[in-house]
Amino acid sequence: MKRRFFIMAVGSFAASIIFSSCTNNQSELASKNTTNPAENIAQTSQQKEVIKVGVWAVIFEDILQYVKDNLAANEGLDIQIVKFNDWIQPNTALRDGEIDANYFQHSPFMNNAAKQLNLNLVMLNPGFLTPLGIYSNKFKSLSEVPQKATIAIYKDRSNGDRSLRLLADQGLIKLKDSVGELATVQDIAANPKNLQFQELDGPAIVRSLDDVDLAVFSAGLRLQAGLQLQPLVQETLAQKRYAVGLVTLKARENDPKIQKLSKLLVDSRVKDFINQKYQGAVLAVF
Repeated sequence: MKRRFFIMAVGSFAASIIFSSCTNNQSELASKNTTNPAENIAQTSQQKEVIKVGVWAVIFEDILQYVKDNLAANEGLDIQIVKFNDWIQPNTALRDGEIDANYFQHSPFMNNAAKQLNLNLVMLNPGFLTPLGIYSNKFKSLSEVPQKATIAIYKDRSNGDRSLRLLADQGLIKLKDSVGELATVQDIAANPKNLQFQELDGPAIVRSLDDVDLAVFSAGLRLQAGLQLQPLVQETLAQKRYAVGLVTLKARENDPKIQKLSKLLVDSRVKDFINQKYQGAVLAVF
């Protein structure tokens, strides 16, 4: 009887060991095969290349956000949008290595900034034009503009030049034949209406609308300020040299992740997004 009990006990003990071993093996297997969602997200994020891009106004942020949400993942990019509140910091941040590229400026502005900051900058694939327009809270057409009307234009060299050339195109002024690359108010050869110029920073021009007769600023500033006011006249695609594009340091022009983002920003789906969202206030040039 004791021998039978001993055999049964040994058998029970062996079975428990076998069962325990199987259970442990299954648990380990299940543990290996079970993916932690948080870990999966982290691994996916690690597989993407981070690219930091500086922006200034809402338009640039909106377009980058669309690319980030809809196109970037397929190219293995994780776009991090870095917001600035002026037009100087995006280039100094690029110089200091805080960002990989910026997305807010046109070529004439970039060239002037490069000279001032002693940087070698390059634009890849111009993307869209935020047309410069002549706006007024007082007049409905340029023919109504009186003598000695006050007009606010951009203070910075590149956009000041752009403002003057738009006014010249409309016959409000005439520039000297000898004007250089960037015109200033000193280059005005004829001013039939004796317009009185006020040179202001971009956002200040919009705020000056109630204090001046005319104001020259871009559709980007209008949208940033939430204005419903329509321009009396505005630029067309003929002025696409003022198109905004992705800018980086010349030394990083061929960086694969910068090249990837540059191509995404001129994807046909981005053009459709711009056309649908801005309804002509922003013009794709690609």
